[in-house]
Amino acid sequence: MPTVPTHVLAAVAIGSAFPQGAVPRKLWLVGAIAAMAPDLDVMGFRAGIRYGDFWGHRGFTHSLVFAAGLALLLIAFLRSSGLAVGSRGIQWLYLFLAVASHGLLDALTNGGLGIALFAPFDNARYFFPVRPIAVSPIGILGFFSPRNLNVVRSELVWVWLPCVAAMAGFLALHRRFVAMNARSAV
Repeated sequence: MPTVPTHVLAAVAIGSAFPQGAVPRKLWLVGAIAAMAPDLDVMGFRAGIRYGDFWGHRGFTHSLVFAAGLALLLIAFLRSSGLAVGSRGIQWLYLFLAVASHGLLDALTNGGLGIALFAPFDNARYFFPVRPIAVSPIGILGFFSPRNLNVVRSELVWVWLPCVAAMAGFLALHRRFVAMNARSAV
């Protein structure tokens, strides 16, 4: 799995792709937290849930169905508490993509059992054919190991640089769009 900051960055980069105001920045925070949620499945280890089980690490919580359901629950909660206004569909799409990015990034790593992307319909574990991201150790102690320097390096190259480049590109597009609209309004 990539590190927690990398999952957060992916959610922010996804948020930057949407037109300004369609996904309020405060929702980016929700998306960033939601993008980390699939890894809560590691708590199952203490309960005796094995890695390869349906509820095991990289199982159902890493699936597209889980991403869709969590996004739906978050939108319902945010709407009922008055914290989200605007297009429900666009905001659901953002949250879905933020959560789904977790499993997709994990499928690019070079370790583990694979990702149950299609659970509960297909419990097989999948990786992408290309797996350039070094897998991060599970647990906070492993994060501070010398091995993790290799993980950080691979994430910088394969995730951080592309995300920052995409964010810069989206920002330029948004500015151009605003400028074009300002000119056409005159």
